[in-house]
Amino acid sequence: MRCPYCEYFESKVVDSRPTDEGQAIRRRRECIKCSKRFTTYEKIEEIPLIVVKKDGNRQSYDRNKLLNGVIKACEKRPVSMNTIENIADDIEKTLSNSLEKEVTSQQIGEMVMTKLKNIDEVAYVRFASVYRQFKDLNTFMEELKKMLDEGK
Repeated sequence: MRCPYCEYFESKVVDSRPTDEGQAIRRRRECIKCSKRFTTYEKIEEIPLIVVKKDGNRQSYDRNKLLNGVIKACEKRPVSMNTIENIADDIEKTLSNSLEKEVTSQQIGEMVMTKLKNIDEVAYVRFASVYRQFKDLNTFMEELKKMLDEGK
């Protein structure tokens, strides 16, 4: 880290402490050459995640969109907000661990359906009906049949 006073390249860390609820570290440094002190901040570099929609448009990942979709599917169901947030956390963790810069909305939708299927079957069917855009009652019934067959 270059000293802002004399521009010397070496300094020593005098004090470190977390800031921003543990999202960054504040460091007090002392220049080896001029002995003046200065403050630096260190934080994790976040790689923005881009979602590729069905029509090919790209937009930044938005946690709120994911949460809202899951909340709608779980409306009037015995699924706690904590569980819904855990679904979003798990999906975000999976996406960030993949180190991909772009992800399709289909991949996210499939992840949500996998999570919902294990938590609440009615919420799963609700989400699937919107996500897969069931055209008529037959496609809806086919999805229900698949679920029943998997349950056997």
